[in-house]
This record gives sequence, C-alpha cells and structure tokens, in this order.
Amino acid sequence: MAIEGKTLLIVDDEALLLEGVASYLAGHGYRTLTAGTGAEALALFERETVDLILLDLMLPDVSGEDVCRRIRAKSRVPVVMLTAKVAEDEIVEGLSLGADGYITKPFRLKELLARVEALLRRAADEAVPLAAVYIFGGGDLTTDFGRGVFTKRGEAIRLTATEQRILATMVKHPGNIFTREDIIVAAFGNDFDGFDRSVDAHIKNLRRKIETDPKHPRYLLTVHGLGYKFSDETQ
Repeated sequence: MAIEGKTLLIVDDEALLLEGVASYLAGHGYRTLTAGTGAEALALFERETVDLILLDLMLPDVSGEDVCRRIRAKSRVPVVMLTAKVAEDEIVEGLSLGADGYITKPFRLKELLARVEALLRRAADEAVPLAAVYIFGGGDLTTDFGRGVFTKRGEAIRLTATEQRILATMVKHPGNIFTREDIIVAAFGNDFDGFDRSVDAHIKNLRRKIETDPKHPRYLLTVHGLGYKFSDETQ
C-alpha cells in the first residue's frame, strides 16, 4: 500500500525501464519524477521535495555513485541503488557512499514496490533510543535522534536513515555485542535479502562520520568473531 503523499525520484538511462517503473509506481499511488542522467537527477532533487530515490549506478554522464555522494552531502533521503553490478565489492562500495539498499537488475516490479514500501515505512518509523539526546566524550559526539541532528566536535554531520537506525540501536545498549544479523534486523527488517558485508559497509561509513580516527575507533568497536558494540569509556 502506497504511503500517501510520497514522491519518488527514479533515475535510469534505459528509457523503457524508466517509463515502466514510473508508470507502475504511479499506478500504486506514488508521485513519480524521472531522470535519464545524473545531471537531471541532481537538478530535480534541488527543485523538488523527494521522499525516496531509485538510482541506477551506470549513468551516461555523472555516475550513480557520484550522484549518491552529492545527495548524501546535503540530505538523508532514502536511496535505493538499481544496479546490474553483481560483484559484492561493487555493491558494498555503493552502500558505503550512503545508499540504504540495492536491488539488482533484472528485477520484478512487485519486488521493487515491496522494497520501496518497506524502506518508506522504516524511514517514517525511525528507531529512537530511550533518551532523545546523548552526549559522548564531553561533547565530542552529540546525537539527537528526536530531531535527527548529529554533531562531531561541534560540526554537523549527516547520517542516512539506515545509519541512524544502526547507531540508535547500538546506543540504546552500550557495551552490548550486536551480531551482523542483529544489525540487519534492526536497520533493514526481516525481509532483508542482502549479505552480511553490507553491514560492514554501513559501519565503515558511520566510523568515517563519528570517529576522530576511523582506523582506531573510540565508539563503534569490532568484537572479532562476533560483531560490533558501541562504547564510550568516558561516560
């Protein structure tokens, strides 16, 4: 069931696929915008209020990865990659840029619709910790999940919806060890059909944003052979 009033931006250089996807999603109650190039997509994104982006990675001008990077510099809007790339490393790279998920071509329209609806529902129902605001390291890192505002050393940082869900889940239970499966369920839901390494990509991206030295993390720690945990020894 479409979430009323939501606008989807669909970006793909295959005209028939673009038209078919847009028509199908519009028929299920969504407002759809379409772009055949990265430049068109970025221009539309600047002009319109967009609730979710379906983004092909192989565009004729600006790459999909670069489009995602530019969007992530200013927005947390959910981004789903549409990709013919099946190599795991390439998909992990796309997720590390801030995409919230991916779907490989060819795909069934019903499957795409289910993915869109699930991601929009999760974006509307963010996992929020028991307290809205947490301050770590004497102000080094501040997280306000209620308003979606995050700062590192006083500077604003932008987290994707998926990154917020992962961080919120772990902050709620400092010191607890979360397996990759735990994180998948919390951030993606039980219908996730990806692979464990996508979790590693999101953790890596989070570390780049919240850690002073991502190679020697203070907050998001790896527990070898088990998973990850959130820690702030100065609390």
